[in-house]
Amino acid sequence: MIIDDKTIIVAMNEHPENGFRLLMNKYKKVIYWHIRRIVVEHEDAQDAVQETFIRVFRSFNTFKSKDSFRAWIYKIATNEALRLLSRRKEGQLSLDSLEMYTNSIMSANYVDYTDLESVKLQKAILSLPTKQQLAFNLRYYDELNYNEIAQITNSTTANVKANYHNAKNKIVEYMKTHD
Repeated sequence: MIIDDKTIIVAMNEHPENGFRLLMNKYKKVIYWHIRRIVVEHEDAQDAVQETFIRVFRSFNTFKSKDSFRAWIYKIATNEALRLLSRRKEGQLSLDSLEMYTNSIMSANYVDYTDLESVKLQKAILSLPTKQQLAFNLRYYDELNYNEIAQITNSTTANVKANYHNAKNKIVEYMKTHD
């Protein structure tokens, strides 16, 4: 049974523990993969997911019902992932560290490495600037709309569209030139 966000919001207001359980059932897996695509390492993703849901629970009273609940959760998750990267002082992956991250991904079953196109796609995504990575991942993998992505990234819809378009072009170029 798929639980809608309104049900979760009502439950969080009336019975926080039950609401939190519903929230975790619906969002834990998708938020894990969203964070994992940003931070790459499984352990880091687990830490950021845990911190994300603690922040969601503690700051639930700041959620504004006119906003998208899903986007609000993704924004907290994105901020946690970026905070973790910032603490590592690696806001963007350098080309030198890309191979290290690729090896890390391989060892953690993040990508099916028998599929060479999938490997190349992940390398292409990791080579993008952070804003383009976020726009691409949130649109392509998480299937969020541009308005939600703008809310998550504190940007405008026009900037999100531009970042997504630029990311797609760079990925296509990467895929053509890296065999």
